[in-house]
Amino acid sequence: MSPRRSESRDRMVLSAAALLREYGASATSIDRVLAHSGAPRGSVYHHFPGGRAQLIDEAVALAGDFIAGLIDAAMQVDDPVEAVDAFFALWRDRLVESGFRAGCPIVAVAVETNDDAPQLARSAAVVFARWQEALAGLLVRHGLPEERSRRLGAFIIAAVEGAVIMCRAEQSTAPIEAAAAEIHDLLLHTLRDRPGTGSGLRPKA
Repeated sequence: MSPRRSESRDRMVLSAAALLREYGASATSIDRVLAHSGAPRGSVYHHFPGGRAQLIDEAVALAGDFIAGLIDAAMQVDDPVEAVDAFFALWRDRLVESGFRAGCPIVAVAVETNDDAPQLARSAAVVFARWQEALAGLLVRHGLPEERSRRLGAFIIAAVEGAVIMCRAEQSTAPIEAAAAEIHDLLLHTLRDRPGTGSGLRPKA
């Protein structure tokens, strides 16, 4: 593959991910991706022989990897509550920076029916599971049982995604700030009351 073609392919995947965030899966057409990326039309089936479904599938994987990297970075802090606070802050900042236009591209794929491309829903599920595992792993490292950690990981992802949708509808950060505050208090008390010695965590002022 030539450098030019490789660059064109990458631009198309990035554009598809950006369009998913703002417009959803059904509106992310090949024509729209080409217009957004500036890639030549002839490159579509050269790079993506599976057509639109393959392009969107790769955009989902790219977006999933990007957010997973941000989660991993947030998880490096010693305080798990602070780490989860940072995860919510990440999404709040993305909403504000985009003027509440950009949501989660994984949700955009997951909530739509794709009978012609069922692999898209499976890909979205894989991404959500990866994020959940990262959060669960953090909580396990801080002394919570594995099953409880997995449930909390799923709950945190669900809270973030639901809050992002509400923020876009309301054009306000209030929903995600409320969700972040409740998750903060829940984790603080859960970790403080876990079996064994105290965590030493303290509420934020």
